[in-house]
Amino acid sequence: MAQPCFAAESTGDVPVDRAMKEQLRKEIMGDAVPLKVDEEYVIGYRDILFVSIYGEGSMSVGVSGGKADSASLGGTTATAGSVIRGRGTGSEVRMDGRVSLKHIGDVYVVGMTLTQLADYLKKLYSSIYESPSVTTTLIQSNSRQYTIMGQILKPGLYHLDYPLTIVKAVAQAGGFSEWANSEVTLIRQGSAYRGKGDEAKGRTFDFDYDDFLKGKDLQKNLQVQPADVIIVH
Repeated sequence: MAQPCFAAESTGDVPVDRAMKEQLRKEIMGDAVPLKVDEEYVIGYRDILFVSIYGEGSMSVGVSGGKADSASLGGTTATAGSVIRGRGTGSEVRMDGRVSLKHIGDVYVVGMTLTQLADYLKKLYSSIYESPSVTTTLIQSNSRQYTIMGQILKPGLYHLDYPLTIVKAVAQAGGFSEWANSEVTLIRQGSAYRGKGDEAKGRTFDFDYDDFLKGKDLQKNLQVQPADVIIVH
């Protein structure tokens, strides 16, 4: 399964600002289409990052290419604790939240977006290079995961590589066991890095699969978020 890949340049090196991009996108798509924009990726533990400077090459240290662990590719086989898949070339965000980079050593990156990290590294590398153009790339997402358990054929920890609803998560885990009823509970524990107020405290959502099949309460088929726990009753 293809891994998600995001990249960002330091904002000082991008001549087109966000307002111009949004205005032109609105002109192209028109008012009839909702202009939904997903939030930027937030770096987490065990993610694999690649950092480069234009004209200087890679600044990443610590991870070399390797074969993927077939037991944990994209959650196709759910195995408790299968947090890491095959590593790409780059720097791994360690359990202390840091990556190792050439010339500047260890840098704390957890909780930053790729754009914020690029801006941060541009300032750090400015002490070494003149006006460095920094690009940060997410090679592999290992931090975005959810758990599904209970009366499901393949319970375990799954990687969240693309937008996924409760129904799709159940299907990906093999579907209901023979003892399952139609009720599913989603426990949302709150954002690990950005949670504020009620969102940080967590919430519980109930979903009835039988009602979904009848076309009722379709809005309860929520999109799964990192750290969610799905319990099939």
